[in-house]
Amino acid sequence: MELVRQALAKISVERIRKHIEVLEGVRHPVAAPAALERARAYVSDNLKALGYSIEQHLFLDNGSEFSNVIATRRGRLFPRRRLLVLAHYDTVSNSPGADDNASGVAVLLEIATVLSGLSMEKTVQFVAVNLEENADEEVSGSGLRGSRALAARAKEEGWDIEGVLVLESVAFASDSALQTVPAGLPLEVPSQGNFLAAIGNENSKALLQGFSQAIKRHGAALPLVPLAVPGNGEMFRDTRRSDHAPFWDLGFPAVMLTDTTNFRNPNYHEPSDTLDTLNLSFAEKVCRATAGCLLDLAGGVEEREV
Repeated sequence: MELVRQALAKISVERIRKHIEVLEGVRHPVAAPAALERARAYVSDNLKALGYSIEQHLFLDNGSEFSNVIATRRGRLFPRRRLLVLAHYDTVSNSPGADDNASGVAVLLEIATVLSGLSMEKTVQFVAVNLEENADEEVSGSGLRGSRALAARAKEEGWDIEGVLVLESVAFASDSALQTVPAGLPLEVPSQGNFLAAIGNENSKALLQGFSQAIKRHGAALPLVPLAVPGNGEMFRDTRRSDHAPFWDLGFPAVMLTDTTNFRNPNYHEPSDTLDTLNLSFAEKVCRATAGCLLDLAGGVEEREV
């Protein structure tokens, strides 16, 4: 437990800020392909420098090749059992995407940083996925391409995934932010947008509970609104709007961690989604909770032998 405490104490708001500063800007396969590639390289280079094993998971979309970045720390005792932390690094064509989703990528990189000196019983993977947003924004349902390719590979290869934690826009929050909700959502939600939402499905209830417990166990001081939707969220389509949905559909437990995007943030998918609108103290708390949950689930934390 002391190693966990020490690791979480190393979380740096300034490193999170730096990552967002570097990533901020349109990162889109048509509008800004070079920036999209620079973002991929930045994530890959940072994770490699931390000592993780790096794989470029290639997939085809509309005849072009794209890549998800997979960074792996192999488990000591149960290497086949996996836990994934995932965030998408692309944007829509007109937004610099500081919250959506440079914030999620920055938190992923910070978790990987503070865990880099540790080994766990189970395998931990940090995955930056591409093409979550629509390459053609007029085509409904054309997003989630990188995560669909990854989930399909996991199913085909028989990956034993015990949980996927998806960081989807995690840095817009304040007491003055007006919170709205999707129509028909069976949950009472605070009117102040100062909380993190954690969305799971029926198959992810244990993972959702584990995240809730991690907040208390590791002192994250993070207001949380958890929701377990029936089935795979078919009745509430807004709960499927990120990279957790392909994993739900193939039977893997996954939870989306989000500031609720357009239900709170007026800058969602707009040119105004910039770093100066974000609450990095909130992002730090999300980082602490997610890292703590990951360490709880991975088990047997020890110092890594180099």
